[in-house]
Amino acid sequence: MEKKLEMLPIKKDIETKRVLKQLSRTSRALAELKGIAQTMPNQNILINAIMINEAKTSSGIENIVTTHDEIYKAMIKPFNTSPAAKEVVDYRAAIWLGYELVKEKEMINTNIITKIQEKIEHNQAGIRSVPGTVTKNTLTDEVVYTPPQEKSEILKYLKNLEEYINNDDDMVDPLIKLAIIHYQFESIHPFYDGNGRTGRIINILYLVLKDLIDTPILYLSKYIIRNKLEYYNLFQKTRENENFEDWIIYILVGIEEMAEETINIINRIRNEIINMKYELREKTKIYSKELLEALFIEFYTKIPYIQKQLGVSDKTAQKYLDTLVQLGFLTSEKIGRERIYKNERLFKIIKEADRE
Repeated sequence: MEKKLEMLPIKKDIETKRVLKQLSRTSRALAELKGIAQTMPNQNILINAIMINEAKTSSGIENIVTTHDEIYKAMIKPFNTSPAAKEVVDYRAAIWLGYELVKEKEMINTNIITKIQEKIEHNQAGIRSVPGTVTKNTLTDEVVYTPPQEKSEILKYLKNLEEYINNDDDMVDPLIKLAIIHYQFESIHPFYDGNGRTGRIINILYLVLKDLIDTPILYLSKYIIRNKLEYYNLFQKTRENENFEDWIIYILVGIEEMAEETINIINRIRNEIINMKYELREKTKIYSKELLEALFIEFYTKIPYIQKQLGVSDKTAQKYLDTLVQLGFLTSEKIGRERIYKNERLFKIIKEADRE
């Protein structure tokens, strides 16, 4: 007989010797990431660059597959692009929405989680109210897990999860709690669709909420997709045996690995900004800190963006961008009636980081 999902907190000892040993390594890596990220003068540069790869990878776990070039076009013309690329761009918007709500409310609750899911799925179906949702083995079609079925029961589990997220009276380390939160949310499976992507956004928002990082720049999706079979196997073993140790260690290792990879991306972006800074100073008379940062906030820009960021006229903004194209700092293309200017150096870093 299938075991019923337990309410939180977990009654068994989850801070085992193996868990605490890995926790020490993970905490050091995350602290290093937070410190290095703070050296970047404009945090939006990091958020946008790293977030787009997370949106692409997390969507890829759900078999929504696209390319960076398609995403680039979807960012510019969202109503004239591939559905998969549009999904990725909307997922990034859901992360931004969640981040803004958590910073404003200083908590993660069911209402915020539902808003994130609505943004991902483009509907307001809300919490499941029709019984029948199950998880099946895709090879055998065998039912391997039945989440809570009645809406009233789902809401009770979500209320319990909400209390666990926002209450630190148990004195359990937040990184260990993150593993439990992710397991519990995916086991509740409160929505008809979008549970996986919503759950992965909750992970990053929890790290921000607990001040372990300042901005949403660390994601587990790349680690999960690399270790997908282990992820699902551990999930099922935890449900069957209630042995959380291996599951927690899996998540902690993932955070450590992704922290190290994110540090590498930050260093590459920072080095490119420094290189472009010296090149701009050497080759042009239009260099300014504001212009340089504007070129890295997204991997593309438009005349109105530069006009707004620098407080210059439309004519001056166009002159700046055309100069940067002539000198090889940017490329440009006409899309519809708009001229778009792309930072190929940043675009290359983002694409290469996704492949690694």
